[in-house]
Amino acid sequence: MRSGIIAKKMGMTRIFNDDGQQIPVTVLRLEKLQVVAQKTVDKDGYFAVKLGAGSVKAKNCNKSLRGQFSISKVEPKRKLKEFRVSQDNLIDIGKEINASHYVEGQYVDVSGLSIGKGFAGAMKRHNFSGLRASHGVSISHRSHGSTGQCQDPGRVFKGKKMAGHMGDCNVTIQNLRVVKTDPEKGIILIKGAVPGAKGGWVTLKDAIKKKLPDNIPFPTADEQKTDSTINNLSTNSPETFTNNESDNESTLENEVTETGTETSEASNTKNDGMDQKNEN
Repeated sequence: MRSGIIAKKMGMTRIFNDDGQQIPVTVLRLEKLQVVAQKTVDKDGYFAVKLGAGSVKAKNCNKSLRGQFSISKVEPKRKLKEFRVSQDNLIDIGKEINASHYVEGQYVDVSGLSIGKGFAGAMKRHNFSGLRASHGVSISHRSHGSTGQCQDPGRVFKGKKMAGHMGDCNVTIQNLRVVKTDPEKGIILIKGAVPGAKGGWVTLKDAIKKKLPDNIPFPTADEQKTDSTINNLSTNSPETFTNNESDNESTLENEVTETGTETSEASNTKNDGMDQKNEN
């Protein structure tokens, strides 16, 4: 069982295949998705990985989260999510996951927080047909009708479909196909709509009702085509920064020297011209 990922929903668009047929797709983007922590059987009783996506200022994190990020040596993350995995699919802490984690043609299950609709009636919320539009109905055409029973039991059962708050709940859509992936830009194109609004976070997992492709990477893609900011900072040693600063200083000195030489030559030429005028 592989790990899932956290992605940000950017919106919907369409692409065209080789036959000219248009495919509606949802654009999902991976933003600095890294492994923050691991869970093992010896310590926690199960195997899992905790992933973090996005970025947030350290001052906006509570003390416990700052401690987790400092131990993992990763920058503070905006969204955290834990995924159950098998023992052989554990991913090293600090490793960045890119869009190559999924392959084209694979099916995934997408979960997210649906768009809130506020207080909705029974017809909108539960697709009721409503009451009659003509005879026998007086100004209650869109009501849900009777909800209770007789004196026994004399109450409304829990879970009765009635008017109420709609949306703003966790929704999972299964068996959505991955149309295309772009590891360099960190973009995954999913056919169809996924729950949530633009800018919302969603989670992707391998579809449980579909067979995995043969070319899928385990536990994740080894080749990282895009380097994270933290990796770039960690690879730069103090000597490298010193050398860069010395090179910059020498370049500035050369430019200043050249500018001074040009200025002196221009002044000499001007003085010679003035001398010639005086002689004439």
